[in-house]
Amino acid sequence: MARRDKINYYLDIAETVLERSTCIRRNFGAIVVKNDEIISTGYNGAPRGRINCSDSGSCARDEMNIPKGQRYELCRSVHAEQNAIISASRADLMGSDIYLACHDAKTGEIDGDIEPCLMCKRFIINAGIKRVIVRNTHDDYTIINVSDWLAVDEFAPNGSY
Repeated sequence: MARRDKINYYLDIAETVLERSTCIRRNFGAIVVKNDEIISTGYNGAPRGRINCSDSGSCARDEMNIPKGQRYELCRSVHAEQNAIISASRADLMGSDIYLACHDAKTGEIDGDIEPCLMCKRFIINAGIKRVIVRNTHDDYTIINVSDWLAVDEFAPNGSY
C-alpha cells in the first residue's frame, strides 16, 4: 500500500472532524497544523449551549433560499475555521497552515468548490496563519497563500488599498 502524502493525510483528518458538524447544509472540518503538529480542530455548528440546526431540523438560510456564500449573519453556526482559531493560542497560530474539508450535508459528497468567507479570511489573516489548504477531491487540493489576500481589500472602493 502506498503511503498517503502529508497534505492529504491532514485533509483526511479534517474530513473526520467535519463528521461532528451540526449544519444541515454543508459540513466543514478544519485543522490547524504547525511544524507537523496538529494545534487545534474545528467544525461548523451552533455556539455552545444553543440549539443546533441538526437538532431543530431547520436552517434559516435554506428557508429563505439564500445561496451558499451569502448572508452568513443569518446563520446560527460558528464556522469551522473560527472554531479552530479560537481553540488555539496566537503563538501556535503564527506561521501555521489551516486545512479545510467540506461535504454536502444532504449527499455526504465532497464539496471542493469552497474558500473561507470574508469574515473567516479576516480571522485567518489576524491569526497569522500562512496557508489555507482546501480539499477539492479525495486526492486533489488547492493551496492558498494568505499573503495573497493582503494585496486585495474587499472593502476599498476599487478593491485595492
